[in-house]
Formats: sequence, C-alpha cells, structure tokens
Amino acid sequence: MPGASSATTPLPTTSHGTPQPSRVGLAGVATMAGSGLSNQIGAAIGSLAFPVIGPVGVVAVRQYVAAVVLFAVGRPRLREFVWRQWWPVLLLAVVFGTMNLSLYTAIDRVGLGLAVTLEFLGPLSIALAATRRRVDACCALIAVAGVVTLMRPRPSADYLGMGLGLLAAVCWASYILLNRTVGRRIPGAQGSATAAGVSALMFLPVGIVVAVRHPPTLTAAVCAVAAGVLSSAVPYLADLFTLRRVPAPAFGLFMSVNPVLAAVVGWIGLGQRLGWAEWAGIGAVVAANALSILTARD
Repeated sequence: MPGASSATTPLPTTSHGTPQPSRVGLAGVATMAGSGLSNQIGAAIGSLAFPVIGPVGVVAVRQYVAAVVLFAVGRPRLREFVWRQWWPVLLLAVVFGTMNLSLYTAIDRVGLGLAVTLEFLGPLSIALAATRRRVDACCALIAVAGVVTLMRPRPSADYLGMGLGLLAAVCWASYILLNRTVGRRIPGAQGSATAAGVSALMFLPVGIVVAVRHPPTLTAAVCAVAAGVLSSAVPYLADLFTLRRVPAPAFGLFMSVNPVLAAVVGWIGLGQRLGWAEWAGIGAVVAANALSILTARD
C-alpha cells in the first residue's frame, strides 16, 4: 500500500526533478525488494491488532507515525504557506487518511492479497489513462478481466470489503494527482509532510475514542506502531534512496509485484489462502501493469 511516497508511472514517487539513472544496480534491487516486503509485512502485522483496536485504531497509529517521519524529513515552513498551497495539502490529507482507512478495513474483510490488488488499480488507471496506445487498451482489458475474476459472484463474496478496496484505489489515484499539484506548488517534501501532519490531527480524536472504548493491549499497540514504521517510514525512506539509483520504468515495474507480495505475505503470515481464480486475477492486474511499463516509450 502507499505509505508516504510520491511517483508518476505508475506510482506517485518519481517526480522529484532529479536526473533519472540508467541502470538498476544490486543496491537498487535490494532496496526495492525491501521496501515492498516492508510495506506488506507492516500491513500484515497491523492486521494482528484488528481484534483489539480495529482497523480504525491501527490506521490512526499509522497516521501518527507517518506524520512524525515526514515532518522530520520535510521540515515544512507552515507560516510561509498561502491558500493556493494550503487547499491541495488539505485535500491530500483527507485522501491520505481515507485511503489508509479503506484499505485496512478491506484487508480486515477480504484479506491482504485481494485488498492490495484492488487498491493497485488506482495507480494503474492513472498510468493507462495517460496514453492513447493500443497496447494500453489491451492492458486495460487485461486488468478489467482480472478484476472481474476477483469480484465474480459467489456465496462467500464480501462485496463491501471489495468496494472498500476499490475506494482505496480511487483514493490512491487522487493521491497521485494531488501529490503532483502539491509538488509543483511547495518545494521538497514540505507538502507531503504537512498533509501527513494534518491527517494525523484528524485522526487524533479518533485514536482517543478508540483507546477509551477499546483499551489497547501491549501487543496490539506494538503491532500498530510496527505497521506505521514498516508501511510508512521504511517505504518512504527506501523510495528516496531508490529513485536516485533506479530508472522510473524499472521502479514502476518492480513495484507492480506488490499485489503478489501481499498475497504471499497474507498466505504465509496470516494463513489467508487464495484459490486459483484469485491468483489468476492478481496475475492479470500485475501483468497489465508490467506490459504497460515494458512497452512504454520515453
């Protein structure tokens, strides 16, 4: 899931204005692998706290951790912001919180692999909508086929959970577009840091209510904090390192395997087994993204 990163194709993390490197070194591959695994393992660990504080409590803690990390990195000068800069930041804060809340609630209902796959449709849609190539139309059809497979009618289908996954996808697409606007109007990571801070403030009363009504155990608190660190802090810092050493297409191609990583982590760590149809649907979404990136023209 997206933590605090910001790319263009297909994720919101490559528009920092730095020259793109031409080769993928071992350090870059290791960092991308570590970032992807950290993100999904963090979500899996966070889900262990759901029975105690629920997805809302876990997301609240994650927002707090993201705010602390991004404020330390971005160091925003809030007094210098004008309204033209503030309004996209405020929208980004709302989208950031809604995206994480809908994703974690979807994970609670339909499992890690399916929830992350549906969420990934957000950046994939942005990437496909940016071009008018025939191959991208084919990619869109492949992705749609994958979604139809995942959401096919069956007695055990949780359509509310799937709908929340699709809401997370819409939020991620909005997150990408808003991040581009914020990046153009506010230098460095100040905009993202401010949005994370505002989102954390929005979740502050939520966290207090959750703590009062459902007092967290030590284990639940540790799991929630671990989710914040592994799914927000580590991926953000890893992406800053990676995007200085890895070309944007290679970064996007590698990150497209996140649904597969999520399914594997959910299977091994949480016992969330998927049938052949679910694996086929996930494979279709990943293949659509990979094909679009591999055939993209500079």
